[in-house]
Amino acid sequence: MSTTSSTNPDTRPSATEAPPKPAGPAEAGHRSARLIHNEATTEIPVHLLFRDDPDPVPVPLRPAAVGRPQGTGERPRARRPVTARTVPAVRIDPELTERAARVLPGAAGVAAGVCGAAGCAVTSWWAGLVPPLAAEALGLPAYAGVGLGPAQWAAYAVAGALGLFGFGGLARGRTGRAWVLGLFGRYRGTVRRTGLMWVNPLLLRRRVDVRLRHWRSEPMPAADGNGVALRAVTLVVWRVRDTAKATLGVEDHEAYLRACVEAALARVPVEPLGTVRSSADVAGETLTRLVAADAAPVGLEVFSVRPVRVEYAPEVAAAMHRRRIAALDAAQRASVLTSVVDSVEDTVTRLTMRGLVELDDYERKVLVKDLTVAFCAGRRETGA
Repeated sequence: MSTTSSTNPDTRPSATEAPPKPAGPAEAGHRSARLIHNEATTEIPVHLLFRDDPDPVPVPLRPAAVGRPQGTGERPRARRPVTARTVPAVRIDPELTERAARVLPGAAGVAAGVCGAAGCAVTSWWAGLVPPLAAEALGLPAYAGVGLGPAQWAAYAVAGALGLFGFGGLARGRTGRAWVLGLFGRYRGTVRRTGLMWVNPLLLRRRVDVRLRHWRSEPMPAADGNGVALRAVTLVVWRVRDTAKATLGVEDHEAYLRACVEAALARVPVEPLGTVRSSADVAGETLTRLVAADAAPVGLEVFSVRPVRVEYAPEVAAAMHRRRIAALDAAQRASVLTSVVDSVEDTVTRLTMRGLVELDDYERKVLVKDLTVAFCAGRRETGA
């Protein structure tokens, strides 16, 4: 039984058209190769593209990891978070705080010294070392004495130590002065009392001035708002509030205050005096706040820091002087020109309003020109 196959004339290949060649294995492999080797793709089902549902259905996707291309030498740049560095606050030993020292009235020291001297005199009479004339003058009874023995030497030692401690510990306190006491390197207290008092003579004494003081600094480097170099002299009103921190917390509290003022001038822009009054006040308030904050941890109390003299640095003084003169000259020229224009306008208006002259545009321009030249020449001669 024979079967015949019918072919559609529409699908029959033409004589001029060559039949498609089957793809070779090399060409098929070349087409299936990926163009980007490090690319990760996800297949999407075809039936999801032709759904009639109006609501989209979420398709779970695998997380795509972006890796660094191999062999290119590129590295991913990650920005590090920039954190503002805060200046650490000055810390002093918390135990180093001013406290009152234990002292006795001066009468106690005087009494102890007198008793020690009297004890030495009695011991000398007891040992028979007082001359007869001195004994008669003092009204002492006649006594031959027993000589210097262990008991007499002990009495001398006790009486002498009492006299030395009594008279050696006497001190005089003054108003506005304080004593910082220390024993073997340890802080033992501060004495702010006035008058005669008795302080342990074994303690080391350091006198501190606690009065209100004014300090005028030497010319220090500064800068204005534009960064021009200046030299500023400041007046600082301050005093010692905590004697323990000011004396023992830093090596020299006056040098520390000077360094604080210099550091504040490096951070705060100042203007030459006589330019803008409000900027000078703002600079003074800012300097006071900064210096007071830096000096408070070491026991110093700053009331005001005011620039009293601000001038340009020697290297820029000549250039800034010429610039300032040029600015003043320009301002003066502008004021002169304004006054001349006002005078010309007033003159032309009066002549026209009073009917003294009738001018057209050309004549008005000529009159304005002549009046301007005349007024400028007159002001130049007056200024000369």
